[in-house]
Amino acid sequence: MRCTVLGGRGFIGQSLVRHLEAEGYEVWVPERDDSSVFEKPLGHVFYCIGLTADFRSRPFDTVRAHVAVLAGILEKASFDSLLYLSSTRVYARSESTAEEGALPVLSADPSDLYNISKLMGESLCLSSGRAGVRIARLSNVVGPSMGSDNLVGHLVKEARSGKIRLRTHPASAKDYIFIDDAVGMLRRIAMQGRERIYNVASGEQMEHRQWLTALSGFTGCTVEADENAPFQSFPVIDVGRMKREFGFEPTPVSEVVQQLLKNLDTFN
Repeated sequence: MRCTVLGGRGFIGQSLVRHLEAEGYEVWVPERDDSSVFEKPLGHVFYCIGLTADFRSRPFDTVRAHVAVLAGILEKASFDSLLYLSSTRVYARSESTAEEGALPVLSADPSDLYNISKLMGESLCLSSGRAGVRIARLSNVVGPSMGSDNLVGHLVKEARSGKIRLRTHPASAKDYIFIDDAVGMLRRIAMQGRERIYNVASGEQMEHRQWLTALSGFTGCTVEADENAPFQSFPVIDVGRMKREFGFEPTPVSEVVQQLLKNLDTFN
């Protein structure tokens, strides 16, 4: 059975490719702007194209990645299913994280360009009329080889250098999901999902100070945290749908931390 992973050279895409190949699937990772995606059957498509940390400085690239390329695939490509990787960032202004709830955004806020473009991609998927199209709203995915362009990767990189300086309040907290949990759920949702939208998260919050304690305890690095730094509050992600349909249970946070610390040399 063929799978096509668009954006298959990023952190999540590469991990997904390895997972699918280990499960016995034939996997194709097209080059960027490869027109042959419109010339042959793609099988099960995983749309992993996206920008993360640099979206504020690259607004046009963000919209192209999250919407424009997707539009061409939905309109012209031949596939059995398509799973669009969205983000739980879309809940930033919402009190509820249920998949079917209304999601407020503020177009005047540059940070919301990411959320708006992801929601536009979601809306395009749901309005395309194509069968087998689903959406996975991913939380903060962590794992070996994730690089240092997100908070945890950056903290790990600093821990290796001997000193961590945290620029957000230590009590700030987010939902983190281990990469193995994430890619396993993406495959199951794409192949077996009964719903159209799924939160792919751990359903648990981890404070920044917990990362500091774990990293300093393992590496012996010093820690500098500004108690007056901005506090970031994110809603707890509802993973009830995944648990009910797939019996999902996340890897415990303690094991996630251990996996990251065992692979410190993979962070650049």
